[in-house]
Amino acid sequence: MAPATTVLGSGENAPARLDALVVGAGPAGLTAAIYLARYKRRFLVLDAGASRCAWIPRSHNHPGFPDGVNGVELLQRMRGQAERYGAVIERTGVESLERDGEGFVATDAQGNRYLTRFVLLATGGIDREPGIPDHYQAVAKGLVRYCPICDGYEVTDKRVGLFGQGKHGVAEAGFIRHYTDRLTLMTLGEPMEEGHRAELEALGVTLETGALEGIECADGQVIAIRLAGGRELAFDSLYSALGTAPRNDLAKQVGCDLAEDGRIPTDGHQQTSVDGLYAAGDIVENLNQISVAMSQAAIASTAIHNRLRKGE
Repeated sequence: MAPATTVLGSGENAPARLDALVVGAGPAGLTAAIYLARYKRRFLVLDAGASRCAWIPRSHNHPGFPDGVNGVELLQRMRGQAERYGAVIERTGVESLERDGEGFVATDAQGNRYLTRFVLLATGGIDREPGIPDHYQAVAKGLVRYCPICDGYEVTDKRVGLFGQGKHGVAEAGFIRHYTDRLTLMTLGEPMEEGHRAELEALGVTLETGALEGIECADGQVIAIRLAGGRELAFDSLYSALGTAPRNDLAKQVGCDLAEDGRIPTDGHQQTSVDGLYAAGDIVENLNQISVAMSQAAIASTAIHNRLRKGE
């Protein structure tokens, strides 16, 4: 293996360390890139290429796009806007993050090291998948959905199946029930407490606790879901509410406080418990929405700019 290379901020004749390093190029990271570039800051964006936004077939609740916008298209538009102002976005993941004096040192997947005064984590999370064949294609076609806040309107009065368990599954069922009374919660073999069963019954939601044995999709519909015991169900669309695993490894490495669900608490300027470490987007405790992620990134990048301006 080749030795690690210090890219910035090392050696007698090296340039000054970065003002900021943005980790992740989803809606939060790219918003930060637009702001930091227009603030004329010296920064880089490092991105592993795993933004959940790229999975969105069409978002209808993002302001400014009355006909909806595809997730990949939105990311391309934002990246182009950031690069217009000089932002540099590198396709590489960040493997480690350490404190380094008044700043940080980050190491990417190739062993390159980056010295920076501030870091903005926009690493998002990973949805726990229900085990559907051709999962990406099913999401791209709108057969499998993850965000009823984003697209519950689109399943109004349709037959909807929801994968979910425990209290979170019941809460998601209550939200989707606002749009349709043709709703079934499937726990994939997990038992449901009597109190939760009673809540579902009061909502008029059908409960199925059998394990998943197979799914068949065709012509834009879920033709059949086969559950243990021979149960076969059909739906127009499926939702998964099995939870999200936040990408918080870097935050852990520098001793950042985490919430019970693994996401990062921040203050009013999006700073974490670690001085100089900021966070925005789905990694943060808040509503998981593109518009929220963009707002958080605007706040964080402006806070970073102001601290640099004041010499902090």
